[in-house]
Amino acid sequence: MRLRKHELGSRNIVGAKIEKKRKELQMKQKDFLAQLQVAGMDINASGLSKLEGQIRSVYDYELVIIASVLGVSVSWLLEENN
Repeated sequence: MRLRKHELGSRNIVGAKIEKKRKELQMKQKDFLAQLQVAGMDINASGLSKLEGQIRSVYDYELVIIASVLGVSVSWLLEENN
């Protein structure tokens, strides 16, 4: 597992939470990426890395797909205290 080289960005508020949940599910980034793509999200490995690093913005329709793949709600992703 590679460690993040840079501090988290400020382009979204869900990226770090997405990464944490993905890792809790013991899902590799490439497997998560494949599931997102199958679910209809147009994203590549670089985009997912930037999303998790909070460097890339996230569209609302992407949040719905991400939440579904992770088995959480959109509101859970957006909650600050979890």
